[in-house]
Amino acid sequence: MGIAERKERERADMRRRIVDAAIKMFVEEGYEKVSIRNIADRIEYSPATIYLYYKDKDELLYDVQKEAFLTLADHFARNLTAADPLERLEQLAWAYVGFYRENPELYDLMFIIKAPMNAEHEKEKWENGDRAYDALYNLVAECVKAEKIRFRDATVAAMSIWAFAHGLIALDLRSRLKVCKLHDNELNVSIDDSISAYLEVIKC
Repeated sequence: MGIAERKERERADMRRRIVDAAIKMFVEEGYEKVSIRNIADRIEYSPATIYLYYKDKDELLYDVQKEAFLTLADHFARNLTAADPLERLEQLAWAYVGFYRENPELYDLMFIIKAPMNAEHEKEKWENGDRAYDALYNLVAECVKAEKIRFRDATVAAMSIWAFAHGLIALDLRSRLKVCKLHDNELNVSIDDSISAYLEVIKC
């Protein structure tokens, strides 16, 4: 291995260490409470080392989100097993909700907080969610083509289905479903029933 290749591998390894530490700390402590210095302390390097790779915390969060969305896309791939596209759409809906329930803090980093949408390199296009969104869009497009759902436009269908599931999740994540005066043990049942009813409504 040449010097250039070795240096590139060392850079990749260091970036991996930084991102892994950041994911763990953002999830455990919350994005706002974690600083570059905290992350540097966790990996036992100086903050200056991290600044060689990331100009600020928003830029680091961008890579953290990228990892999280790849995890979500892989989660979809593992759980979508049915031959019928409508059945796969139902599987995707439950996989999405299941991902949230298993990773609520990570979901918050991915979908709720504004950062890093204001990061300088994010002004033109945000690509982190492309693979996960494509899984939804392509499946919905298949359902539209086969006339399995009431929608006739795949983009509108994808936005509607995503917004419905995300809305329930966001309300639950921020404890706003308490307005429904449900006990804690009733919330998941009500969310699941709402999603089931929505999936029935959109079927042809």
